[in-house]
Amino acid sequence: MIINILLILPFLAFSQEEAKFYIHFDSESLKDAFETIEDVYDVRFSFKDEVIKNKTISLKKEKRSIKQLLKAIETETNLSFEIVANRYIIVNKAEHEFDIQELDKIILTRYLTKGISKRKDASYKINPASFGILPGLTEPDVLESIQLLPGVVSPNETASGFLVRGGKMDQNRLIWDGINMYHKGHLFGMISPFNPNATKNVTFINKGTHPRYGERASSVISMTTNTKIEDQFKAQLGFNGINGDAYIETPIIENKLGVQASVRSSYTNIYQSYTFDQLADKVFESTKIENGDNSNNDFSFLDYNVKLNYQPNANNRVYASVISIDNELDYAVNDTESNKTFTDLMSIKNSGYGLGWDTTWNSNLKQHTSAYFSEYKLNYHFITSENGEQISDFEKRNVIFDSGISTEFQQRINDNNSATLGYQYSLKDVAYAFLNTTNLEFILDEDKTVVQTHSVYGNYEYKNSKVFDISVGARATYFNELDAFRLEPRLNLYKQLFKNVKLQVSGEIKNQVISEIDETIISDLSLENRLWRLANGEEFPIINSKQISAGFIYTNNGWTVDIDNYYKTLDNITALSFGFLNPQGSQFNLGEQKIYGIDVFLRKRFGGFNSWLSYSFNNSESKYQNLNADAFFVSRSNVRHAFTTSLSYKVSNLQVALGWRWQTGKPYTESVDGQNGLEFNDGINSKRLPDYHRLDFSSTYTFKFSKDDKLRAKVGVSIRNVYSKTNLISREYRGNNDFNADIEAIDKFSIGFTPNLMFRLYW
Repeated sequence: MIINILLILPFLAFSQEEAKFYIHFDSESLKDAFETIEDVYDVRFSFKDEVIKNKTISLKKEKRSIKQLLKAIETETNLSFEIVANRYIIVNKAEHEFDIQELDKIILTRYLTKGISKRKDASYKINPASFGILPGLTEPDVLESIQLLPGVVSPNETASGFLVRGGKMDQNRLIWDGINMYHKGHLFGMISPFNPNATKNVTFINKGTHPRYGERASSVISMTTNTKIEDQFKAQLGFNGINGDAYIETPIIENKLGVQASVRSSYTNIYQSYTFDQLADKVFESTKIENGDNSNNDFSFLDYNVKLNYQPNANNRVYASVISIDNELDYAVNDTESNKTFTDLMSIKNSGYGLGWDTTWNSNLKQHTSAYFSEYKLNYHFITSENGEQISDFEKRNVIFDSGISTEFQQRINDNNSATLGYQYSLKDVAYAFLNTTNLEFILDEDKTVVQTHSVYGNYEYKNSKVFDISVGARATYFNELDAFRLEPRLNLYKQLFKNVKLQVSGEIKNQVISEIDETIISDLSLENRLWRLANGEEFPIINSKQISAGFIYTNNGWTVDIDNYYKTLDNITALSFGFLNPQGSQFNLGEQKIYGIDVFLRKRFGGFNSWLSYSFNNSESKYQNLNADAFFVSRSNVRHAFTTSLSYKVSNLQVALGWRWQTGKPYTESVDGQNGLEFNDGINSKRLPDYHRLDFSSTYTFKFSKDDKLRAKVGVSIRNVYSKTNLISREYRGNNDFNADIEAIDKFSIGFTPNLMFRLYW
């Protein structure tokens, strides 16, 4: 693949300094016009919103160079432009200051849509407030949007249950204002646990991770709320088919102190929409709740966050952030034949608290110091009652206390050199327990582990457009209770080979001390069977990940092509196996995984249309002790081929998007009926489920109630699975609370035709 690309590079590259393109605008907003120019001429604009606010542009269709085009815009708008390094265009620089270094880090804008960009360090920057439209979404859901990027798939269709480059779900680190978060999402993962309207900036990293980030093996999703103190009151109020929410930002002391807050809650206790019914049908599939029709049943969620921003002077900023995510389940199902009642009681809550201080010591030295505390609690009871009396109670608990402090110095040496040095301390206290009570309490499984870590990291960046840009660093971590030391080198290299062709190379080693276990074998329930636990250095060692990747980016005349090849290995991973697959009985098995993949992204803008497609090839194999004769087999979560394409159109305040997804089915272990129940004779994961595909649609329209009114509104409609395709997404086997019972095969299917409506007010 790489050899073929190298052969065609000379034909793709050409100098574009005086290249001319046909371009025209018809009363288009200047902001949208700039985005079009960026795509066509491969340039980047830097401006403040107030500079171009309410400005429009109309130009006849002519063939123009970039200099000719800017001259024409200057004449019509009375703005001035300054071209820096033949690529960066400063708008009205005489009156405003701009961060050229920050602008220089961006290499692709509008990656999927407006508001998503790719940077030189291979990370993705997401700005939900400026989002365009994506198929199936009417709101800028961060986790759902990430799933549309190449190399990211969600085989179970949940918001947070996605796999990055063949990794596992628990190998993605979620950070909110510096706080580690463990909640998997509302309605058992169907809805993102993070309010999209409160999220201001997101960084998504799937390779070449900066050494400030540790703890997880696959990816980092770092979300932050607004750090700016607004100069006036702002508010939003909205609802959709599942929940309602509110968001406010307001100054308390002018230019000194500001507060922002959001709250979001389901309203299913008042009204259950068709949208909710569709999600609930998928969540409760293959459980006793599936046929429950008790009107007193409760399935609800609530989340909120509050942040204070304080700026005592120009060189110091302080913030305090609080977030809470809460889910409640109380479902009862009556079995008239046995005269039994089955009750599910569940509470899942994740609370977080963060403090931060940013200071500028001088024009070249900055420091960021922060502290956080995160608390995650899961409590679950499956109660069986007969004739009104409780006869059994299966209980599941999972508790995490995660706290830490850190400080980081950023030193600018000169225009081409900079360095970062930091220290982090964290303490994780994790416990879980499975209890079964009939006449006596019986402990099925339990664990409690504490691990303290001390990490020191450093990173050096060198920029030279004539040679290359390189970022090289390392992270050294000591795990106190495990008496273990790990060194994690990191590398990112960026080189502009030609005017239109860029090379990216990255490498990283990462380690993971907290992970999830799947306890499905212990219970016949399928609700939240994955629980967190810490490595103990024995049957649960520290997970190790190594990844190298290399690829090219080509941009020209509105075309974008991004191709990346990667090879990744994971060591010390664990899996729970059934006795019928493991001669030594049901137990955790230690293993390794090797992954090779290719990610391809292609985008083209023309007129008001934006079209893109992404394709990912992933070959993932696993090997575990005492399984499959210690030979490699296809990984359980492997999606060999995944293809997504979208076409969107924007005219004035109306946006419409249509997107289609196709991917190969997940592997599964085939079973046949035998004399003593199910038999397994064809090896592990030797078969695949049918191919998966679905069509999604979305549309939004923004408007004002009057020309001079500050009150704005947005309405939207989305449809997931437009043609109601029934996709088989999982075939699993589970045991029973009675270990002598037969093994049971469970099939799970995709969500059906699911419309959703949205209405939102801004002022």
